[in-house]
Amino acid sequence: MTSINQAREALKNGSVSSEALVQKSAAAFEADKNSALPLNAFLEIYDDAVELAKEADKEIAAARGAGTLDALFEKKPLLGLPFAVKDNISVKGKRLTCASKILSGYVAPYDATVTARLKAAGAIPLGRCNQDEFAMGSSTEYSSYGPTRNPINRQYVSGGSSGGSTAAVAANQALFGLGTETGGSVRLPASYCGVYGLKPTYGVLSRWGVVAYGSSLDQVGIIAHTPSDIAQTLSVLAGADFYDDTSVDLPQKEELKNLAPFTAEEFSKLKIAIPKQFLESKGLLPDVGVVFEQTRKWFEDKGAKIEVVDLPILDASIASYYVIALSEAASNLSRFDGIRYGARVDKGNGYDELYVDTRSAGFGPEVKRRIVIGNYVLSEQFSGDTYKKGMTVRARIQREMAELFKSYDLVLCPTCPTPAFKLGQKVDDPLEMYLSDLFTTFVNLARIPSLSVPAGHTSGTGVEAGITKGFDGEFAAAAKRGDSDSMPVGIQFAGPMFSEAKILRVAAAWEAEHPGCGCPVGE
Repeated sequence: MTSINQAREALKNGSVSSEALVQKSAAAFEADKNSALPLNAFLEIYDDAVELAKEADKEIAAARGAGTLDALFEKKPLLGLPFAVKDNISVKGKRLTCASKILSGYVAPYDATVTARLKAAGAIPLGRCNQDEFAMGSSTEYSSYGPTRNPINRQYVSGGSSGGSTAAVAANQALFGLGTETGGSVRLPASYCGVYGLKPTYGVLSRWGVVAYGSSLDQVGIIAHTPSDIAQTLSVLAGADFYDDTSVDLPQKEELKNLAPFTAEEFSKLKIAIPKQFLESKGLLPDVGVVFEQTRKWFEDKGAKIEVVDLPILDASIASYYVIALSEAASNLSRFDGIRYGARVDKGNGYDELYVDTRSAGFGPEVKRRIVIGNYVLSEQFSGDTYKKGMTVRARIQREMAELFKSYDLVLCPTCPTPAFKLGQKVDDPLEMYLSDLFTTFVNLARIPSLSVPAGHTSGTGVEAGITKGFDGEFAAAAKRGDSDSMPVGIQFAGPMFSEAKILRVAAAWEAEHPGCGCPVGE
C-alpha cells in the first residue's frame, strides 16, 4: 500500500517517477485483462496518461534543480499522482459511457469540475473505471462491461456502484479514486474492499460534468487508503462552483491539508449516537456485529461517551430513498433518446419507434426496472401521493438528524449489514440487492457526510471475526492470492453537515492504531 504522502515524498527525492507509477498501473491493467478471473476495475487506461506523467516528471526535475520543490508541491499538491475515474465523471476528450450500451462511443466534450480541479493540482487521470450501469446497483454486476471482482477474493463482488474505482484503489492499481454516491455507492464498495470511502456533505463537491442519476441525492465521493489521503484530495476538490448552483464552500478546509489525529482530550469530550434501529436489524450479520461492538469498545476506551438512540424514522429511510431516487432517475434518463447523443437504433418508423427501439436496446434490465418504477411513481394517479410522502419522510429525516447533532458529535453504525457476497448471489433478487443500502441511505437523505472506515473482517481463513492491528499472516497471504474466505467489514462515522474535518481526524486516530487494517492486496 502506498499513500499520497509516501508517493509525494518518493517523487520529491527522486526514488520513483510519475511515469513509473503510471506504467505500473498500466502493466497491472494489461496483465489483469488476460487473467482467469479478471478484476475488471479499469475499463481503459487513458492513452495520454504516460505523457502527462513525463511532463510532471520534467516539472519536478526542474524544481529540484532550482531548489523550489516545496513551492511547486504547495502550488500543485497532487503533482504526478495518478487517480482512477468512475465512468460517469467527465474527462475531456475521453469516453464516458456510464457502463451502458446507450452511451457507447460517447466522448466527453469537457472536464467535470472535480476532474478539472484535480488536474490543476497536478494529478493525472489514469483511466476510466467500471460501475453499475448509470450508477444503479450495489455490486457492479449491472454493467455492460461485466462485473468488477473483489480483489480480496475474486469470487465476490466489489460492491457498487463505484466498484471499479474502489477495486482499483484496493488492488493498488491507483493511489486514489473518484466515485459517486446516491445511496451508498462509495461507502458500500469501500466497506466490501477494505479501504476508506467518503461521502461528503451534499454540495461540497460540484456535480458539474457528472452524469445525473438522482439529482437531489447525487454526490461525488473519494476512495483512498488513508484518512489523510482523502483529506488532501478533498481540500483540492471542495468548494463552490459557478456551474453548479447546489455547490457550497467547505468551512475548516485548511485543516484537511495537514490532517491532525483526534487527541485524547478531544475523545474525552466526544459524544456518539448509535441508532437502535440498526442494532436491531434482522439483516445484520453476526460477524459484522462483532466488528461493530469492538469498534464501539475502542471509542469507549478512548473516553468517548456513547449512547443508543431511538430514531424510528430511520426504518422508513430506504423506502423513501428508492421512491425519490427512482423518480428522479426516470426523469434524468429521459434525455437518452437516440437523437441527441449516444447509441441510435433507427428502423425508419418515426421518432416514437426510434425512441423505444434505442432505449430498449441501450438500457440494461436494472436501469429499465428503475425507470419503470420511477415513471409509475410519477404517473398522474400517484405523483401527488407516493412521491410527496417520500419527500415528507426525507424532510423529517433531515430535521431529526439535525436535532440529534445538537447533542451528539457523531453517529456510529456499520456501513452495511453484511460483508461482500458472492458474484451472482443477489443479482436476480432486486429487493435483496436494494437492502444492501439499509444503513447508508439515511446519510444521503439527510445530506450529511459519512466515512466508511475499514474496521476488521469476518471469520474465515483461520481467523475470527473482529478488529486486527493490520491484516497479516494467513489472511494477508490469502488476500494477496485473491482467495480469502474472510472479508473486510466497514464501520461508518457520520457527522452533521460540514463536519468532514472532524470525521477524518477521528478516522486518522483510528488508522494510527490500526495501520493496514484495510485491504492488503498488491504492493
